[in-house]
Formats: sequence, structure tokens, C-alpha cells
Amino acid sequence: MTANVWILGGYQSDFARNVQREGGDLSTLTAEVVRETLAAAHTRAADIGVIHMANAFGELFAHQGHLGAMPASVEPDLWGTPATRHEAACASGSAAVLAAIADLRSGAYPSALVLGVELEKTVPGDIAARHLGAAAWTGHEGSDATFMWPSMFSRVADEYDRRYGIDDVHLDAISTLNYANARSNPNAQTRSWRVDPESNPVVEGRIRRLDCSQMTDGGAGLVLASDEYLRAHPDVHPIAVIAGWGHRTVGLGLAQKLDRSDDYVFPHVRLAVQDAFARAGVGLDMLDGFEVHDCFTPSEYLAIDHIGLTGPGESWKAIENGEIAIGGRLPINPGGGLIGGGHPVGATGIRMILDAARQVSGTAGEYQVDGARSFGTLNFGGSTATTISFVIGSAEEVS
Repeated sequence: MTANVWILGGYQSDFARNVQREGGDLSTLTAEVVRETLAAAHTRAADIGVIHMANAFGELFAHQGHLGAMPASVEPDLWGTPATRHEAACASGSAAVLAAIADLRSGAYPSALVLGVELEKTVPGDIAARHLGAAAWTGHEGSDATFMWPSMFSRVADEYDRRYGIDDVHLDAISTLNYANARSNPNAQTRSWRVDPESNPVVEGRIRRLDCSQMTDGGAGLVLASDEYLRAHPDVHPIAVIAGWGHRTVGLGLAQKLDRSDDYVFPHVRLAVQDAFARAGVGLDMLDGFEVHDCFTPSEYLAIDHIGLTGPGESWKAIENGEIAIGGRLPINPGGGLIGGGHPVGATGIRMILDAARQVSGTAGEYQVDGARSFGTLNFGGSTATTISFVIGSAEEVS
């Protein structure tokens, strides 16, 4: 069994694009992500041992399934390379990374290409929202909601309010910070937006427009490698290492989860993060930042206390004290996260890891956290039914 899983490099498309308007489709987006990921990692397609492809809604938005075969369809040198598609709603990308880690650590393959692609702008917004609702417990919840996911996370905010009290000013502060951070990210969907807090209509429940991540087209990719691969390629220099991971899966229904709460609203989320910390041998105080799943502002609010930055229900303290801003105690989503940066569902978990790797390698550009050597990610699908967390470390600090 190999000891380390290294990140050789990666790529993110511009999340502000509309691929269909450009005349493209899932195949052209996949071709771009494959080509640019391999180039960024200085890796030949022929040197890839296995492919893990993440996509959540290809059949609904693009009428295209069997996406494990797409990389070989667009890159001849991947013909014959084993490949699998992974779906775990918004955690699809992280699930694909977990599968690649298992392959590398088992010794089955020395290298892996991990890709995530999603098109969400192929249909009108209301239809897109219905498509995304397929990741909830269909027929068992949300039947009274016009928009499934804003409704679900409005209920999450309501649960915090019931237990601890919550002030919408703190949710507003989360979105304001993420839109501000996105302005420094050249691939962020909202980087050139003029965000007007006066134009912020209610979408569902207590969720308003600026509380929401957007429908996004985009892709991201990583090349991962084992110790064996590095020994065989001494000229290859990784940019980061996957130091730890945690993975918990619970039922689809939000009510099921709330019925099993303890001090934390979602104890399984807390456990996933703790698993990642334990495998990496770190505590939160050893991390320099975190990429968290802000599909809506309440999801970042819950992430703040579940990663341990505050006690349960006290996320507002970290927000008020500026702890989550760049320069604060633990910068969160310095590139804008999902709200500011964009959320192409199948790519999000991979994009998080790529941004974390850029941070610890000092290559994050205008949104670099000074001196970052270790970064966390927290990605979940549905109403946290699938939760996956990673700790990404500096390659230079691994002996």
C-alpha cells in the first residue's frame, strides 16, 4: 500500500461561461478539461492509469449518460484506460477523488485523472431547479416547495433559529464576503457582477437571491499520483498532497437528519471533518483556511460550527469577528466559494481540492492566503446526505 497521494496539478474552466451558447456540449467541455488538466500537471495521457469522472445531472441537462466513456471519446490517448463515472449529487467530485485515492493506495494504478463536468444552463432556470431537485428524496419531501433546494436550506436556517437563534444579518455577511472574494478570482462566475443588496427578492422561505449559488456551467480536473509514480518519474514535482479524508453518508431526507441531531445540527458532518483531521494528524488550529460548501448561506453557516471554528450554534461569532475573511483566523472560501465562484455540481468537490492545492503551493494569485501550508475542504451532496472532507497539505513538508 502506498503512503501518499500526490496532486500533480489541475485545471478549472471559467465558471462564468455558457457552454451551449459557445456552440459546445459536454464533450467539448470534457475535452477542454482533459487537455488543460494534463498540461497543468505536465502529464501525458498515456501515463494515466485510471480515470474517475464526476457528473451529477448529465442525463437531465444534456441528455447524456455513460460519462465514464467521455474522456476516451475526446482524447484518443485515453482509449482503453479504465474509467468510471461517479454521482453523489453536489459531492460527486469529492466521491470521484475518494475512488481515485483508493485505487492509488491499493497499488492498482500509479496515477489517476479525476474530472468533474456539469452543464446547467441548457434549460430555463425554473426547469433547471426542478432537475436539481432530483438529489432530494423525490416524492417524500419538498412537495410544497416551488424551489427544492432553497426550501431545504431555509429549513436548515429555521432549525438553527429554533435551537440557537439566528440573525439574517450574519447570512447576509456570508454572501457579501463571498461575492467580494470572487472579484479576485479570474475563474469566478460573479467576478464582474454588480451585486445590489437592494435587489434581493425572496426565493423560498427565508432564502433570498443573494443567498444562493447560481446555475453554472463548468469543469475541473486533477492528476493524482502515488509514491510509486513519483519514483518512476523523478522529474515530476507535485504541488500538494492529500493528507486526510473523511466520508459519511446518511439518509436522503432532511427530516431524517434533523431527527438524529445532537449538539450539532448534523453530527455526521462533524464526524466527517473529524475523520479527515484524524487521518491527516491535524487539528483545526493547524489549518490555514477552508473551502466549504456554501450552496446557500445557511450551508456555510452550518459549516463554520461543524468544522469546529466555533461551538455549536455560534457561527455568528466567527462572522462578526472577521475570522473567516482573508487575513482572519481561518479564511473560508477565499476565491468566492460556490456563491461567488460558481457551482457546476459535478465539478465542485474537485474545484475545492484544486483551490486548496493552489493555496498550499502559493499559486492562488490574487486570492492567496499568505503562508498557507494546510487547507481543508468540506463538500456535501443534498441536504448533507453525502458529506466528504479533505485535508490538503504542502508537498514540500512531506518527507
